[in-house]
Amino acid sequence: MANGTYTLLLSLPADATVTFGAAGERALEAGWYAYTGSAFGPGGLSRVERHARVARGEHDVRHWHVDYLTGHPLTDLDAVYVTEGADRECAVARALDDAGATVPGLGASDCDCESHLAYAPERETLAAVAREEHETRR
Repeated sequence: MANGTYTLLLSLPADATVTFGAAGERALEAGWYAYTGSAFGPGGLSRVERHARVARGEHDVRHWHVDYLTGHPLTDLDAVYVTEGADRECAVARALDDAGATVPGLGASDCDCESHLAYAPERETLAAVAREEHETRR
């Protein structure tokens, strides 16, 4: 499978408290969340399908911060945006953070970004940026 960068667009229809493993608890507002990651190791972008299995309740192992959100019973995986062959993780995450609000300390343990998880109350706020960041950079 190809390698690349991906963004998961997630909906959370009600306020929820989610414990993100060692990163701790976060009180999350109802709305939309965009998580950006990269997949350049073994399996490449098959990681996206693993995240989808966690979201569907078919996989219980929580390895990455986003697994705690995708595995929450109220969370729905709405869309996935992908750029194959390019490591754009931090650039996409920063663009999404600029469009919405940052959820600090999540998904960015191997870089100097504040977070790779962004929040906005409306879907299109994050979806438009994710589409542009992935579609215009293929």
